[in-house]
Amino acid sequence: MITERPPSSEILTRLLSLHPKRIDLVLGRIERLLARLGHPEQALPPVIHVAGTNGKGSTCAFARAMLEAQGLTVHVYSSPHLVHFHERIRIAGQLISEADLVAVLDECERANQDEPITFFEITTAAAFLAFSRVAADALVLEVGLGGRYDATNVVVRPAMTVITPIGIDHAEFLGESIAGIAAEKAGIIKSGVPLVVGNQDDVPRDVIARTADALSAPLYVFGQDFFAHQEHGRMVYQDQRGLLDLPLPRLSGAHQIENAATAIAALRHAGRGWGRDAAVEIGLRGVEWPARLQRLVRGPLVAAAPDGAEVWLDGGHNPHCARAIARALADFEEKSSKPLYLICGMLRTKDAAGFLAAFRGLVRHVVTVGIVGAEASMGAGELYDVARRVGLDASPADDLEDALLQVTALARIAEGQSAPRILICGSLYLAGKVLEENS
Repeated sequence: MITERPPSSEILTRLLSLHPKRIDLVLGRIERLLARLGHPEQALPPVIHVAGTNGKGSTCAFARAMLEAQGLTVHVYSSPHLVHFHERIRIAGQLISEADLVAVLDECERANQDEPITFFEITTAAAFLAFSRVAADALVLEVGLGGRYDATNVVVRPAMTVITPIGIDHAEFLGESIAGIAAEKAGIIKSGVPLVVGNQDDVPRDVIARTADALSAPLYVFGQDFFAHQEHGRMVYQDQRGLLDLPLPRLSGAHQIENAATAIAALRHAGRGWGRDAAVEIGLRGVEWPARLQRLVRGPLVAAAPDGAEVWLDGGHNPHCARAIARALADFEEKSSKPLYLICGMLRTKDAAGFLAAFRGLVRHVVTVGIVGAEASMGAGELYDVARRVGLDASPADDLEDALLQVTALARIAEGQSAPRILICGSLYLAGKVLEENS
């Protein structure tokens, strides 16, 4: 594990200053840089390109685990990172080394010649450069934001495209129309390239289907062409090739069954011999994806929690995701009843009221915190006001330590009840801070 500020951080800091905006959705700048680099995006292994609002990171994690269980070598590109930037670039199964990261960042910085380019664009170019230089059987490529004008969408002929569930998020960039957001996500669909679509509401599903039809992209839709559900403590997956009786995914929550099914369908329909039954089962058991209903079992924050408490962490930050988390917690409650407490921190750019409202009738108390180091973080008092407005019992805290002290005091007052279940949630930035502090 990286414990000191690495040299790559100095380059990354410089790259942040190359464009006045963190996000500016066009493709011209990265296309210019990739041309100067010799078009590394044209020298990639077969690409599984994954867009969506929720579940795309988990779907990528499932795909990687299943491919590797088949003995294949896999690159992965994901964002954002939780603790260290290196998490974004996985080369042939391993996080990119510091030396390799410095080398590709330096090369991209020199090729860019101080011209305007966003941080995500230039670091995506660096990732493509790294991927192009190491042989692999597949690249699992996660969209950063949107789809049509996302920097990853310079890959013109992926092996497979995937769109996971779509909801309202990043409205300041994608708008507040679910149909408009779906159209942006559908921008990754390519002519003749197979498309797998996760569980969608009617409007985004119809937008995606029309786009796929216009581009003659073979379409496989959850609930129509493939299915999955939990039955007797197992996961049942079915498509036209037959039925698979599988173990439940290692990642918790019913929504992860849907994400796993989407990954299975993508591998089975890519036409490359991926997704063998035995590898699917091994991948479900072995998949790892931090801060997605992750149970924390050791570390300083766990030690500070009440005796016997369960401490969970999730980086979800929009109402659609909150509803999935709430359903999972309701399932936990049905199996093992414990009073639920939330420790929540969110950004001002997110729908905090919609997120917190998903937990009405389920959570006993919400402790709100600010997110250290996140400029757009809501203050603890500001988020407390939101929690109260949506009808939740709440209190603000100075930091995570104070939040855990408050939960401990509240749990002690509620005598005769079982040890609490604590969920730390609301932001991937907060999740990263939790993992850093709890290591």
